[in-house]
Order: sequence, then C-alpha cells, then structure tokens
Amino acid sequence: MLRMVLIRPGSTDFDEQGRIKGTLDIPLNEAGRQQAARAAFELGSVNLSILYTGPCQSARETAEILAHSLNVKVKCLDTLRNLDHGLWHGKLIDEVKQKQPKVYRLWQDSPEAVCPPDGETVTAARQRAGEVLAKLLKKHKQGVIGVVVSEPMASILRSVLEQGELRDFWKAECDFGSWEFIDVKEHREAAV
Repeated sequence: MLRMVLIRPGSTDFDEQGRIKGTLDIPLNEAGRQQAARAAFELGSVNLSILYTGPCQSARETAEILAHSLNVKVKCLDTLRNLDHGLWHGKLIDEVKQKQPKVYRLWQDSPEAVCPPDGETVTAARQRAGEVLAKLLKKHKQGVIGVVVSEPMASILRSVLEQGELRDFWKAECDFGSWEFIDVKEHREAAV
C-alpha cells in the first residue's frame, strides 16, 4: 500500500494578512520557516522516498526545508500548482466576503459552482489533480511519498484521493505547515 503525506507550506506574509495567494509566488516568512522546520521534525521518523512539490515559492521553500532535514529528494511538478484565483489574487478574504457576499457564501458551500474572475474553476483544478495523482500512483505502488501543496490544492488532492466532498477552502488556508497521512488503497487508483 502507498501512503501519502499531504503537507501544507508554512505561512507567508499574505497568509497572515488574510490575502488570497492562489498561484502568486510569495516566500515563506519567519513563522512559515519555523512551521516547515516543525513539520520536518514531526516527520523525522517517516521514511519518505521522495517529496513532490507545487511550483509556488512557499511550497518549494517548505519542501527544501523538509528535504534537507529528512535527507530526501525533491521534485517540483507544475501540475501541482495551486488553484488560479484570477482577479482575486492579493485581495483580502474579508474584502471578497464584504463586496461579494453571495459569491463568498457559494464558494464556501459549493466551490465547484464558482469561478473567480479570470481564474480557474475547481472542476478544472480537480481534473488536473486527478491526472497528476494517476501518474504518481502509477509510479509509486508502495512506501511513503510526500506532496507539498498550498490550499486549496491540498483539499482538492485529498478530495480526489478520498472521493469526498470539498471543504471550506478559506478555513483550510489557516493550516500552515500542517500535514496528514492519506493511505492510498488500490481501489482508489482506478477512481483517480
């Protein structure tokens, strides 16, 4: 059986300000580097075979901190890029909530039904996530691999693997430097 460790990057200044980061290339701040180091310490006994990371700077920096501490190779995959929030990039979450309350509420309840202006639909990101997971699951049949991706891509990957519902993306964006195990059973491979 394959076990995946889904790891969220440490925080950035944008995260702490409550801004929508999406695909923006924002570096970790000091707290984010400490969160990544804490995750590396917590994962010290896990025998990772490889770390895959999304291309954004915070994910890459988190993966590099983990790789250095855990002595594992990192591979950056563009297909693990975060959801493109289009014109929402850089906006405060509260700003979207106040100026577009119906869209904000719909984004929380049914994210598949909303496309940020000039952005990417959750359905498109979910399709991309399914494709990259199919390749990873074909390559890795057993052992433990790590995947470092920002929210909401982390939630999208989890929902594809577990064939489950998507959760409130913006609430999940507070889980900086957190990680979780997902046991990938063979029957899930076909569903990806």
